[in-house]
Amino acid sequence: MEDNAAIRKWSEQTQLENGDTLAEGHTSKLWDYTRISVTQNDLQELREIWDQWSDATKQLFYSSYGDLPYLLDIQVDRHLFRAITQYWNPADSCFTLGRVDLVPTIQIDKAYSRAASVLTFLRKLMGITGMSEQWLIARIKQKGECKCIPWNVLKDLILVHSDMKKKIDVFALSIYGLVIFPRALGYVDEVISDFFIDLINKSHLFPQFWLRHSDR
Repeated sequence: MEDNAAIRKWSEQTQLENGDTLAEGHTSKLWDYTRISVTQNDLQELREIWDQWSDATKQLFYSSYGDLPYLLDIQVDRHLFRAITQYWNPADSCFTLGRVDLVPTIQIDKAYSRAASVLTFLRKLMGITGMSEQWLIARIKQKGECKCIPWNVLKDLILVHSDMKKKIDVFALSIYGLVIFPRALGYVDEVISDFFIDLINKSHLFPQFWLRHSDR
């Protein structure tokens, strides 16, 4: 969505006057002020890597991260995105459907996220990838206001990593960074490392959110 002062001012004022955007009788006009972009990362290389893995490797991935790879085949519905703009909640920077908040992306210093320092980004990438601080410093890039690591770097790491668990972790990180929470095309954002580590630490909760491959 196009982020400019006019939209924010109009949206916040409307919410102040009408309450929740889902209040009975209230019809949002936000789509009259916005531009919807459904530009996506090219996921072909991710698909090719997944297709080349053995069944044993895929089962190891499923046991850790559930059915994430199925997201590689999901097609974005631009009409759905346009329809959902009426549920934008400017107070929390997310979409609110009833009592459910949908967060389409991770934004630094916005709801559901916290700013990540360069040190934190490095430390967490070291834990995820198993690579040294020097190796990562040479490959981390600045994209706008945040630090990112290029997908090409992660792709090469997935292809050559000798540690199968780390290979799987980097592949899962790439799906979260390129598919679920994309920020800069072709890069995985620094905030994703925080989010990803939290998911790993709460991995016992995954069955509540993802259908296991073995259940299909």
